[in-house]
Amino acid sequence: MESIEIVKKVVKALDKHKAQEVTILKIDDLTVVSDYFVIAGGTSNTQVKALAGAIEEELKKENVELLHTEGYDSASWILLDYGSVIVHLFLKDSRMFYSLERLWSDAKEISVEDLL
Repeated sequence: MESIEIVKKVVKALDKHKAQEVTILKIDDLTVVSDYFVIAGGTSNTQVKALAGAIEEELKKENVELLHTEGYDSASWILLDYGSVIVHLFLKDSRMFYSLERLWSDAKEISVEDLL
């Protein structure tokens, strides 16, 4: 599955489960780590875990392999690594602290509305 198709599935799952402030950064011109970051927020640890579970379930249906996860224990920042797409799910305070959008400010931001 193409990277952008994975991003679309992730964004739809996030939208369905009421994620906050979804941001998509196209980073393939800046790093070899990945093609896209999808960054989103949840209002509680429970919602952050639920968002991660919804994404995993949706991509598993499409046979997209989850390579690595981090952060399920604290659920203030959960990372889902799908290789070409890395998903970052945050509580508000953690998102502000790590400020990935600022760190990757040279990346091209993709409109969420265009993918829904």
